[in-house]
Amino acid sequence: MTLDRQRIVAEAIALLDAEGLDGVTTRKLAARLGVQSPTLYWHLPNKAALVTAIAEAILGEQFGAMSPPEPDERWQDWLIGLAERLRRALLAHPDGARIISTAQLSLKMAAISELAMSTLVAHGVSLRHARVIVLTVERFTVGHVLEEQAPRPEGDALKGFDMATFTEQHPTVVAAVTDYFRPGRTVDDLFRECLEVVIEGATAKVGPPS
Repeated sequence: MTLDRQRIVAEAIALLDAEGLDGVTTRKLAARLGVQSPTLYWHLPNKAALVTAIAEAILGEQFGAMSPPEPDERWQDWLIGLAERLRRALLAHPDGARIISTAQLSLKMAAISELAMSTLVAHGVSLRHARVIVLTVERFTVGHVLEEQAPRPEGDALKGFDMATFTEQHPTVVAAVTDYFRPGRTVDDLFRECLEVVIEGATAKVGPPS
């Protein structure tokens, strides 16, 4: 089978799904492809280029086509939908948020930012505020998913943890978590509600929605 960039990236994503970002090495990738590591450098010169290529592919799964809001759609609702798509893209693969935050040269991420900022400007938001709002929403989304994808404590880390004492010392925290996650409410709801706080705050700062 011919070795090309598309095949390399597809195999890299399969390796990512199997072992996480730390397991994506040129040595392992070359072994999966049945080639020597130097062969990969003809297509992707270094690990940074490989991570960027993976980021483009991951984002492309959710952002194959992008369009501005419908004529009767509020930019705030449209931007929430955009952020939810970004979260889905990151959650679709292990360490998706780490990959996107590392891929500083992602053209797909730049295209998402361009569309979002130009949309806000078209709806009367100043260029400065449009950039701040979009940057905040993007960084909130990536940061939120970074926490979602972080390893959970288990085994030795949980030894000696006294939940009863923790509850006694942090009653409001425990009560708030318990109250929020009543039957039917999910982590998706939590993300959206937090995002609404961010965007509603931005709306108040720039003025009435247009």
